[in-house]
Amino acid sequence: MPRKRIRKHYRRARYVLYRETLIDAKEHILTFIGSFIGIGLIGLLNSKYLVANDNLYLIGSFGASSVLIYGIVNSPLAQPRNLIGGHLISAIIGVTIAKFFPGESWLACALAVSISIVAMQITKTLHPPGGATALIAVIGSEKIKALGYMYVLSPVLSGIMILFLVALIFNNLRHRRYPTQSIFKK
Repeated sequence: MPRKRIRKHYRRARYVLYRETLIDAKEHILTFIGSFIGIGLIGLLNSKYLVANDNLYLIGSFGASSVLIYGIVNSPLAQPRNLIGGHLISAIIGVTIAKFFPGESWLACALAVSISIVAMQITKTLHPPGGATALIAVIGSEKIKALGYMYVLSPVLSGIMILFLVALIFNNLRHRRYPTQSIFKK
């Protein structure tokens, strides 16, 4: 009996994984254009308009968010509640932990990521790049650390709002639908 069950699960997993990779060329183009414009807009704002303020819009976790919100639009992890809530919760936790443990980076890193994951699970806003957002608050450059809680507003909130607005436009072209779940779903 266990062998039969394993085979059944294997066939199902193989089907799901194979089906996920079957995306037509038009989907690839929409994914490319959406992610290019989303990340490009954040980078443009960072390089052209915020240099004088010594501020920063572009952080590494936005690349991973782009994979989810432009490449796997139907995933629960890519929905707006998860995108926005996951990053914001993780940013707040990351900054808080960085302030409480400034000299112990190994401890601060582990706590920031672990607490962020649990907080996202509890609030039903799980977004894997949120863990990186928390980690960046702890190990980021001195410019990022100097932002303190402003890190939550800029680059995190401002950046995810740009990515989200671009995702709304490009993911609703053709037969895609984004968000696929209600923003306020519990």
